[in-house]
Amino acid sequence: MRHKTKVIVNPASNRGRTRKRWGEIRDGLKSFLREFKFEFTEKPQHATEIARAAIKEGTDLVVGVGGDGTMNEIANGFYEDRKIINPEATLGLVPSGTGCDLMRSLNIPPGLKAALQVLSDGPSVRLDVGRVRYRANDGRDEERFFLNIADFGLGGEVVREVTQRRLQRKASSYVRCLVTTMIRYRNKRVHIRVDGRPLPDGEYLIGAVANGRIFGKGMKVAPDARLDDGLFDSVLIRGFRFLEFCRHGWKLMNGSHVTHPKVTVVRGRKVEAWAEEGEDVLLELDGDQLGRLPATFEIIPRDLLVKGYLQPAP
Repeated sequence: MRHKTKVIVNPASNRGRTRKRWGEIRDGLKSFLREFKFEFTEKPQHATEIARAAIKEGTDLVVGVGGDGTMNEIANGFYEDRKIINPEATLGLVPSGTGCDLMRSLNIPPGLKAALQVLSDGPSVRLDVGRVRYRANDGRDEERFFLNIADFGLGGEVVREVTQRRLQRKASSYVRCLVTTMIRYRNKRVHIRVDGRPLPDGEYLIGAVANGRIFGKGMKVAPDARLDDGLFDSVLIRGFRFLEFCRHGWKLMNGSHVTHPKVTVVRGRKVEAWAEEGEDVLLELDGDQLGRLPATFEIIPRDLLVKGYLQPAP
């Protein structure tokens, strides 16, 4: 039986560089895949529509060309009415975004040729998928799936700042926006339950509900998280002030922050988080700022096939 492949390209990803280098990427794809059809996205959530239609038409492999947000949209297209459409359909990644943190969590080597080699010859691994119900930016109750990390608090504010600066065509590196946001950020009072067990109330700086290990363009926020263990690693950072964050924030790069007394890591299948009345706590999913608390996160064990390499079990 002939396998069908659909390539979904976000030409605006990586600050528009994907459009400029599409010829190179297309030629590379032709070298590693026998035949495929491709389509460019034209609007937000378009990748979800394209992926869902392709899978319903019998596509076996859906390849995303873009960053984490593009892969999130495509992954959501694998689902309809809260269920996966075809459990044997596979997601492939050609990283071409500013962050590509899912690529790092999947141990896909950098560089186009190496990524295409994984796409062609790498294993298909079955990943856990996160499902989250939250309050969308327009006030509606929304539900989406995510692959890597959902993050409330500082991370949501940083991603909003990155997005706004890109729209204004200003310098928008994650680290730059992290520092400028942290200067003015005020810790938010949040209530959290993990698997029904309440955690101590407090002022939280970061609440990362992690399926993968890495976010923020290479920060190892959840260094021990696994994409196939059926559990979230919730990394909760309490009460850091600006100077304290300057002293310890670098530890996010190597994962050593988890030993700090103000950092708690809790593993579980379901996480509920809601803000104290009057607090506005932003939420980001796989690098896109889509809403705010309250939110409920649930894990769906080993639900989606993806091309990549999982880290060895300890």
